[in-house]
Amino acid sequence: MTESTQKINLLGFSPKKLEEFFLSIGEKPFRSTQVLKWIHQFGASSFDEMTNISKALRQKLSEVSEIREPEVLVQNISKDGTRKWVIKLDGGSAVEAVLIPDNGRATLCVSSQIGCSLDCSFCSTGKQGFNRNLSAAEIIGQVRVAIRSFGPFDPAGDRRVTNVVLMGMGEPLMNFDNVVDAIQLMMEDNAYGLSKRRVTLSTAGVVPQIDKLREHTDVSLAISLHAPNDELRDQLVPINKRYPINELVDACNRYMESLNDKRVITVEYTMIAGVNDHPSQAKQLVKVLKRLPCKLNLIPFNPFPNSDYQRPSDDTIQAFKMVMVKAGIITTVRRTRGDDVDAACGQLVGQVMDRTRRSEKYIPLKDASGVQQEPSR
Repeated sequence: MTESTQKINLLGFSPKKLEEFFLSIGEKPFRSTQVLKWIHQFGASSFDEMTNISKALRQKLSEVSEIREPEVLVQNISKDGTRKWVIKLDGGSAVEAVLIPDNGRATLCVSSQIGCSLDCSFCSTGKQGFNRNLSAAEIIGQVRVAIRSFGPFDPAGDRRVTNVVLMGMGEPLMNFDNVVDAIQLMMEDNAYGLSKRRVTLSTAGVVPQIDKLREHTDVSLAISLHAPNDELRDQLVPINKRYPINELVDACNRYMESLNDKRVITVEYTMIAGVNDHPSQAKQLVKVLKRLPCKLNLIPFNPFPNSDYQRPSDDTIQAFKMVMVKAGIITTVRRTRGDDVDAACGQLVGQVMDRTRRSEKYIPLKDASGVQQEPSR
């Protein structure tokens, strides 16, 4: 084992765990707040940068710990401003993160697992199989990568990432502890300071973990529904066989009742031509959503290699939307963003990495100006 892997990576430590770490090395717990700010507000990568900490403590920290973020293999910048990264992790596998700018906001979509075990039939990531859970450091590292892509950290400047959604590769609730630690850092005032309305966890419906989540955080919630009835959802989202729609809706209502505000759940519905886009299915969906405080996000299917599914026509999507709107359900249609850099989840990493030589193969792609993007070293 190398010296680097023996050291404790503090990047993903929640405020509580960082306090415990300082106590474990015989230091005062208030040091944790100082280090937390240096890591997450100032983007420090070494303890030598922490000028309000004594040289002796900096030396002590460098001997037992480190601040290590994941390596960027590829950065692609779309003509619409979308930024996408393929990020290499320990063991040579890779995940994706995508930053989408929109009217003064910048929403970062982060991954929580390498691959996914849920095997949803319309998902490129699911077809790659499951490798492992990401650590909290690997999750929060994606936030640092996105912020750093704009230049040096500037805690007094404009917020470069205004929203974070755990909606990338993987099922967040199947990596519960690490995801909760990362969320706490995102929402911590001494770290990234995002409000509970600006951090969203998206789940395919792991019902017991939704109930557990409300005991740990009040993060915003999104549900990947994609079907209006159990028969179809069993085919599209196989976890539905364990936790059918009625059980999922009940769990969502329990979660929302635990909050002390009037937020709503975002329901995600990927529209697939001839599969779940008929007006009769829209009417079925109305009956489901009337039971939830929610808004609906219709997502036109983004084709990927070896998939038989197709995107519905714009007219079909609008007809479906009108059924929902007439029923009083707030409904939006997600605009296609970053399609020139394969910004649909799982697409780019599927091109960049293969299953047998993950740490050796990448495809350098181009940004909007046509400049080839090399992997960072």
